[in-house]
Amino acid sequence: MSLLTMSLRRTFTTSFSNVFVRVHHHHHHQWRNLNYFLSPLLRNNGVSFLSAHSLHTLPHLPDEGQLSSMTAILEGLKELYNQKLKPLELAYNFHDFASPLLADSDFGAKPMVMLLGQYSTGKTTFIKHLLRSNYPGAHVGPEPTTDRFIVIMSGPDERRIPGNTITVQADMPYSGLTAFGSAFLSKFECSQMPHPLLEHVTFIDTPGVLSGEKQRTDRSYDFTGVTSWFASKCDLILLLFDPYKLDISDEFKRVISSLQGHDDKIRVILNKADQVDTQQLMRVYGALMWSLGKVLNTPEVTRVYIGSFGDAPSNEAAADSIGQDLFLKEQNDLLADLKDIPKNACNRRVNEFVKRARAAKVHALIISHLKKEMPILIGKAKAQESLITNLEVEFRKVQREFHLPAGDFPDVEQFREVLKDYNIDKFEKLKPKLIQTVDDMLSNDIPELLRNFGTQ
Repeated sequence: MSLLTMSLRRTFTTSFSNVFVRVHHHHHHQWRNLNYFLSPLLRNNGVSFLSAHSLHTLPHLPDEGQLSSMTAILEGLKELYNQKLKPLELAYNFHDFASPLLADSDFGAKPMVMLLGQYSTGKTTFIKHLLRSNYPGAHVGPEPTTDRFIVIMSGPDERRIPGNTITVQADMPYSGLTAFGSAFLSKFECSQMPHPLLEHVTFIDTPGVLSGEKQRTDRSYDFTGVTSWFASKCDLILLLFDPYKLDISDEFKRVISSLQGHDDKIRVILNKADQVDTQQLMRVYGALMWSLGKVLNTPEVTRVYIGSFGDAPSNEAAADSIGQDLFLKEQNDLLADLKDIPKNACNRRVNEFVKRARAAKVHALIISHLKKEMPILIGKAKAQESLITNLEVEFRKVQREFHLPAGDFPDVEQFREVLKDYNIDKFEKLKPKLIQTVDDMLSNDIPELLRNFGTQ
């Protein structure tokens, strides 16, 4: 047993016996509240879309033992990151090329769900529907209403916190957003309210994606960069469409492309489906799948939920009995997916951590390889230009030399763009000890952590 695990064992066996009983009794009460809020959702004319049978078959939420194991695993990952992975990231500027450095608050953050879509597809209404109330700062209308990124989270009272304030709070996992500048922070805010559902899940409401090139260029911040940052933090990404907005604009294509590497988190919602009859709905569904197939570069079929996620009763004149039954089953499936989020959050964090460690290792090998290819005395500028131009060739050299899978390598174009701003000659040479430390962490420390505290 490693020193890390022994330390964690001492910490959690001495403190959890006194503290976690009280905390988990509190959590158990909160889980009942979560069930309470999700059960009556998605009502139609006073009849719940969630039957007693469907509630019975929904996944079980974590019990007290699972919660203590999950907390211990996350604490262990935080310690492993600070001791073993972060030194490698700092040495080779991983935070500039890929993902910002992780703060301690990132490991304790609640699961997050981000909603993306073109304007007026029902993103804000969907969140309002789940909460059964408006959140502070919510605006709903047929025109583009939400003009900012809004984090909807639990708080002691209803209030709105500006982006500049929320990003400097050490207990919040949003400090990395400062990299997008004050122009973005003025369009970012936190909406807090006391709510049992928000005790377990945080929602990210986003501005409607615009279709015109002028509107895109008028944004004074990197919209796709921000969505990519949130995608790396989120546990679930919901892409919303409605039957009358199936065209995927150029900006929306860029947004979806920015989600690359997070395909397993993406779910598609065809909202307002009760506005067309069943025959039209079949055609709309086919058109949506065709459009998605052109922008989602994944061999797997993306899960699409069909329904009308709003407070207004379904349009029974448009949706016949077949459509109503379909909406009921689809909405039950979506709620089951949402209820799974807290239970699966720990497994997802471990998965993201391992993915990050592998990416950081490959990044370090690329950077040190480029450094090695630079001449010692003369011709450095020409050599750098050649390396950047032929970056694909250099990637293949690294892949062959270290027997690495191609899937672990970064996007070559994005890497090239960042690399242009660096002097390759100033990069660090290969430090085998740092690489070996990360390899040991992946092959020994993380499996041991999971064995000792259980993946649940």
